[in-house]
Amino acid sequence: MSEYRKQLPNITSLDKPFWEAAKKHQLIAYKCLHCGTMYSHPMECIVCDHPEMAWVKVGGKGSVFTFAIYRQPFHPAWKEDIPYNVTWVELDEGPLLMTNIVGCRNEDLYVGMPVEVIFDDITEEITLPKFQPVKPVPGG
Repeated sequence: MSEYRKQLPNITSLDKPFWEAAKKHQLIAYKCLHCGTMYSHPMECIVCDHPEMAWVKVGGKGSVFTFAIYRQPFHPAWKEDIPYNVTWVELDEGPLLMTNIVGCRNEDLYVGMPVEVIFDDITEEITLPKFQPVKPVPGG
């Protein structure tokens, strides 16, 4: 792998399971064990105020909730990627993830676009979940 110059996630003890799962090309979310509400980050449930939570595997499919196209880099390391998208994906299970959509042109993005997770191994330690448009099933 070449040297990665962009900012890397600041992994903490709270979100370490998320990044460990991503490294294994698995997507997980934080679930309330009382009401079932799912979150993208560790927190107490804001729906039922129950403290028992657990990381659970999710399917990795969802849809574009909203997005922005960046036409100026906010950091010099992003200069070669202009224009690029920053997208909030709503997973089928409910939580929102901030990510990038790859595998399509920015001008083809739209709110509601069905997407699925892929994993980008950017360093030996960090794998980023990104999303791509769901491919149509042949004959379906």
